[in-house]
Parts: sequence; C-alpha cells; structure tokens
Amino acid sequence: MGIIVANLFITLDGVYQGPGGREEDPEGGFAFGGWQAPVSDDEAGAAIGEEIARIDALLLGRKTYDIFAAYWPHQSDEIGGTLNRVPKFVVSSTLTDPSWAGTTVLPDAAAAGRLREEYHQVHMFGSGVLIRSLLAADVIDRLHFWLYPVTLGQGKRLFDAGTVPASFRLAEPARSFPKGAVSLVYERAGDVETQEMGT
Repeated sequence: MGIIVANLFITLDGVYQGPGGREEDPEGGFAFGGWQAPVSDDEAGAAIGEEIARIDALLLGRKTYDIFAAYWPHQSDEIGGTLNRVPKFVVSSTLTDPSWAGTTVLPDAAAAGRLREEYHQVHMFGSGVLIRSLLAADVIDRLHFWLYPVTLGQGKRLFDAGTVPASFRLAEPARSFPKGAVSLVYERAGDVETQEMGT
C-alpha cells in the first residue's frame, strides 16, 4: 500500500495562497503572491527538489492543476521533467478535457484515496480545498508542511472552520534551513485526546 503526501508551502499564520508568484492566485484580492522566494534559500530548494524526485504520481485539486498545467509543461529542468513524466490526477467535477499530457480526472476524494493501491508515493502540492476533503475522508497519510518565517494577515488558510479534529505525530525529524524555513512531516495519530495539564 502506498501513501498520499500533501506538501504545502505555508506561512506562520497558516496562509498557503500564491507562494510562487504575484499572478499565481490573486483570488480575493490577495496582495502577496510570490511570498515564498524571499524567505527561501538553496538548501530549502534542494530539499523540495528531493521531495519531488520521490513522486510516483501527482494529485492536485482543480485550481492548482490549472496553475501547474499552464506552467510545468513548458519547463525542462529536473523538477519539470519529473512532473511532466509522472501520471497526474486531478479531482474535479467540471474538467472533462485536461490539457496536461498524462492527466486523469477523478470524481471525488474516495477515488483519490484508491491511488495508494497503484502508486508508492502520491504527492500533492497546494490544493488546500482538496486536502481538506481528503483529511475528512481520512485518506491523507502525511502532511508535509514547508513552514516559512513570514505572516501575511490575509489569504487562503488550510485549517479553518470545519476542520476535522485529529491528532498527528512527527513522521520525520524536523529540518530547518538558513533563512528560517522549517520542514515538518506529520502523519495521522488518531482522534484528539484531552486531559488536564500536570496529570
């Protein structure tokens, strides 16, 4: 059985919107597109590249798919080579004719969960709405947060009202990078438990 890994570039205040560029996702008047590059560095970039190199299949929500499909087919670097080579899956109820070669449209989160039966490592990037759906269906095996030392005060956040209560444990040691970014990999650890402090 394989695993589904959700990679999310995220700020200290939980924003994942538009890390890669000013025009990547301006929805809602978001003014900080491209926030990731100034707080990234070569070590963090290399670690992200290592993560992408592990991908056996790519899973995306519709909005992130549209962003990726407009950019990555035209890139020939190592990351572009990987993303263009691996099978791609997009969860959408409206997309009927995907433009990115090697793309299959899936109807829902349950269908996405079944990818673990075919691939060793299925990775997601962005796709916050889909991540929430997969968490609710309990079909995400790991959350890989790339946490950056910046706050934005606006933008899309992964955890908001309606988040499914759950506990997590570190699946790998935390890793920090020169400009202050931190890699944190969590896996589900069951339901939330409560008790009084000091008991």
